[in-house]
Amino acid sequence: MLSLRLAALNIDGVLLNDTFSPVIHQFVTSRGGTYSAALERSVFSQPRHIAGRRLAAAVGGGMTGEAALAAYFEERAAHVDRHPVMITPGTRQLLHRLRSAGLRTVCYGGLGKEHFDHHLGRYAHLFDGPGYVCTNDFRPGLREITEDVFGLRPAQALFVDDVARVADAARELGTAFVGRPSAFAHSHQRALMREAGVRHLIDRLDTLDDGLLRRIDQEMNADTFWSASLTAAGRGGYA
Repeated sequence: MLSLRLAALNIDGVLLNDTFSPVIHQFVTSRGGTYSAALERSVFSQPRHIAGRRLAAAVGGGMTGEAALAAYFEERAAHVDRHPVMITPGTRQLLHRLRSAGLRTVCYGGLGKEHFDHHLGRYAHLFDGPGYVCTNDFRPGLREITEDVFGLRPAQALFVDDVARVADAARELGTAFVGRPSAFAHSHQRALMREAGVRHLIDRLDTLDDGLLRRIDQEMNADTFWSASLTAAGRGGYA
């Protein structure tokens, strides 16, 4: 790699299936609230206490943020009982591919490390540094992961995430970004990523292959990654 040194992979929605969007949708609509792109933008990849307050505001009725958060996690537990957390197909192969390309790898997300240990512990040896970074206290956490944890410049990192808010932060920092938007029927993340200028969108992990990695690395080395993306967005087209 010419520029990239680190690949940071979001846990829920990238390496694990999306068990958050369906629950947030049900939480809001079952209480008479409106599920929208604006709501996703205000709630997704936020610290839990902020997400709780905004969920409460979305449904009205005087619910506190703490109560909304407690109810949400209760409903999520019931959802996971019916629809178990699953490792995304191609996870192991992607980790090997990234490491073979000379990149260090790390996983991150808003839940505690026990979530990583329980679901991805079998792959812990394929991650570097702390292995997993909980970003709840400093979401979305791109600068903290690259600079504070790994001592790198933001331009040396590639983030793979399912939330457009993370793409916005990546663009501001000049960090490489690949989006894997949720396939949930009511999700707005694909459209929001397009609006953010995200050009590299994947539905399967094997799409992030050696060729795409080299292309991203070359674009970062030439400092055209985001400028090319935004130009494509203005034309209404993406590579």
